[in-house]
Amino acid sequence: MKCLLVDDHALVRDALALLIALHHPRVDLRQAGRLRDARALLEAEPDVDLVLLDLALPDSQGLATLHALREAAPATRTVVLSADDRPETVLAAIDAGASGFIPKASESPLLREALASVLGGGVYVPALAARPAEQPISADRLGLTPRQVDVLRMLVDGGSNKLIARALELSPSTVKSHLEAIFERLQVNSRTQAVVAAARLGLRL
Repeated sequence: MKCLLVDDHALVRDALALLIALHHPRVDLRQAGRLRDARALLEAEPDVDLVLLDLALPDSQGLATLHALREAAPATRTVVLSADDRPETVLAAIDAGASGFIPKASESPLLREALASVLGGGVYVPALAARPAEQPISADRLGLTPRQVDVLRMLVDGGSNKLIARALELSPSTVKSHLEAIFERLQVNSRTQAVVAAARLGLRL
């Protein structure tokens, strides 16, 4: 996997690069400190699989950074890595197309878990961003089949499509079909939105 880390603080980049090299040695990591450098790198290397993006850069701030990055590489998964982990910021980033959100203030074990999830193709969203409903509902009420519940449970746990297919002994196309049905039931458009929706509904899985 090729990953691009975009953060204007060299110390942060170095620390994350060390963490990734230590726990994920097969990741080919690129780095950039400004939005313009990140866009140039993505243009030169369109095979980047994942971008870890800080929203606060010298030449761009806030969600405009995410919009600009996704405009440059719409097919590349982008996970926000930010010090601003307010629920409204997290949800706005997900609505804008982020494939996950990792708070910079995360404790080391949680940060390792989050990185492992997104680098493995899964989803990570901080628990505080998904305030559960006061009255949890069952999957039956949403019309989910038992197998779709299994898929959603693994998705919530950060599983990638490949991992879900292997664990449930399903073909990738079957997993994709189940996810499409889940998205329709939850009225969402992405894996990340599905994870947040399941948590906010208090779904009993």
